[in-house]
Order: sequence, then C-alpha cells, then structure tokens
Amino acid sequence: METVETKDILDVLTKLYPNAACALEHRNPFELLIATILSAQCTDQRVNQITRRLFAEAASPRAMAALGVDGVRELIHGCGLHNNKAANIVATCRQLVEKHQGEVPSSREELEALPGVGRKTANVVLSNAFGLPAIAVDTHVFRVANRIGISVASTPEKTEEQLMQAIPQEHWSHSHHLLIFHGRNLCKARKPQCDQCPLAEGCKYNAQESVR
Repeated sequence: METVETKDILDVLTKLYPNAACALEHRNPFELLIATILSAQCTDQRVNQITRRLFAEAASPRAMAALGVDGVRELIHGCGLHNNKAANIVATCRQLVEKHQGEVPSSREELEALPGVGRKTANVVLSNAFGLPAIAVDTHVFRVANRIGISVASTPEKTEEQLMQAIPQEHWSHSHHLLIFHGRNLCKARKPQCDQCPLAEGCKYNAQESVR
C-alpha cells in the first residue's frame, strides 16, 4: 500500500522534475544494457560520450564481441573500471550471440546470468528497455530514499524491497527516475542543498542535521 506521505513526496518530486527519465542515451535494449554496465562509478554524461564512439564502431553484440577485450578497452578508456568493464562487455556480447540469438533477454534471470549484470543493471534494462515495472536502486536512490524516510534500510536490496512495498507497482519505474534526479540536483551526497529542497520540512535527514 502507498502511504499518504510517500504519495505526497512523489507528487512534489513529479512537479520538481517533470522530465525525469533515463539519462543514458540508447536506441535499443542492447545499447542500454552496455551503457548501464559502463555507468558503474561513472557519470551518465561521461557514459554518453563514450557510447557515442563505441556504438559507432560496434552497434550489435556480434560486432562488439569481434572487437575483443583490447578493442573495447581502447574505446571505453576514460570510464572508471574500464579493464573489468571491457572484459564483461565482451563476455556478455558473446553470451548474447551464443545463447540468445544476439538479442537482449527480457527476463531478470537471464539478464542477471550475463557477465557484469547485477540486479540494478537488470532493473534498469527491464524498466527502460522493456517497459516492465522495476526499481533500480543506485547510489542516488539508496541515499535519497533513506534520507527522506521512504525506506529505512542498510542495503540496496532492502531499500528496493521497501520501496516496492511503499509505491504502487505502476509507479515503480517513474519513481526511480524521480529519486535519481533529486539525488543529482539537490539531495547530493556531500553537500545536500536542504535549504532549497521542497521536502526539507518533513525530511528525516534534515531534521537530524538541524539538531546538531
């Protein structure tokens, strides 16, 4: 059940971020999958710069696998953890070709079986590429949800569970984007701009900071 408090929070965020949506540039599920793998410890803006040149060279699993780890590594250089990401991307592309006829699967189990794909990445792809309800808990969602008080959890997994309970399923995907936008714009990790936040009055984090 959605609590009144949660509904009010999401209503405020919807007005604050009317254009909240996936910021990773992509034209199909494959491009979103690769972009999401690259997004770990890297900004979406930087990922978009990298994927423009990467997909210009290889826009399919078969073409990406043909580049090999060295070829992919060279094209994604400048992205955090590029050595591991290059290896995972090539391994994933080979698996897509060998097991899925070059198509990105639309089931969580099959997505999470791909190298370098965890629950968060799978949720991003399920939600944005296939339109399936999912909440991908990245660092922004984890931080904002627990600061505001929609969730009270110590892990992304628990946060996802609590958000799924607090928010109706039809709003999961959009709520995920709202929380990300708020984390990037106001509820920042090091210097949250509580004085500008329309949620500050009822925010658990702000209340704690105010009494210090």
